[in-house]
Amino acid sequence: MNPQDIAHRPGESAIFIILGLPDYAKAQAPVKDFLGKAPALVRSLANRFPDLGISLNLGFGAQAWTGLFPNRPKPKELKPFEEIKGQKHVAVSTPGDLFFHLRASRLDVIVELASFISADLAEVSVPIDETHGFRYLDSRAIIGFVDGTENPEAEAALKAAAIGEEDPEFIGGSYAMTQKYLHDLTAWNQLPVEEQEKVIGRRKYDDRELTDEAKPDNAHNVVTNISSEDGEELKIVRANIAFANPSKGEYGTYFIGYAGTFSTTKRMLENMFVGNPIGNTDRLLEYSRAISGTLFFVPSKDLLAELAED
Repeated sequence: MNPQDIAHRPGESAIFIILGLPDYAKAQAPVKDFLGKAPALVRSLANRFPDLGISLNLGFGAQAWTGLFPNRPKPKELKPFEEIKGQKHVAVSTPGDLFFHLRASRLDVIVELASFISADLAEVSVPIDETHGFRYLDSRAIIGFVDGTENPEAEAALKAAAIGEEDPEFIGGSYAMTQKYLHDLTAWNQLPVEEQEKVIGRRKYDDRELTDEAKPDNAHNVVTNISSEDGEELKIVRANIAFANPSKGEYGTYFIGYAGTFSTTKRMLENMFVGNPIGNTDRLLEYSRAISGTLFFVPSKDLLAELAED
């Protein structure tokens, strides 16, 4: 199985990089060369700084997968993310061919790793987005609530994040949905704490979940709670992290959800932006706006090694 680090916690610092590839044929050799180098780059940094938890996840957009590896089949649910448009809110779709998720407990070491990526792929890629994230206080989102509480743990996390026997050629891979949200902190901070708690569905101070009677139907943790037809709760693994540009008044959350089936993440997003029933949308979206949205396939480490040797 040997998955990438798809079931890990967000970490203290993170960098997310999305690149575009204008010419897939031209990019094939440099990308495959980088796939071969990447494990050694991470290993080298980890040997130098063994206590920093350095990791790198690498993924491909649907068009890049077909363009770079035309002789290989495509994961069942890999396709460009389609905009989800509700009556009031929109989950936008934005382009992306290569995705890199870098994590460590110090930012400087993953900046160095990011510079290696840039140097190796600069001639065949164009930058689409680079976001530097940080652990905010005691693992809170920038809006002040603890983030990631709903994540599964240990084996359950890997089961939720990794593709299984339903797509045997891609076992151990994962679908990574990425979105950047900007928050209107001025409006948010004008809400009394009791109202903020009803928006999220949890207490702000101690992170305790509100009772079912106290939670509105449009609370964030209600609309994102989904189940299968037999009543089993469906989970994804979030590695969300805060980002900010205070001088510009920008405060946001970088959402990344790793899942064994993209349909699970898609249902959550549809509940948030369209509502189930229609119109019962996530109240958090009244204070948060999605400015990006891209789906990537994150292969297992074994498959990455095969791709490098193709």
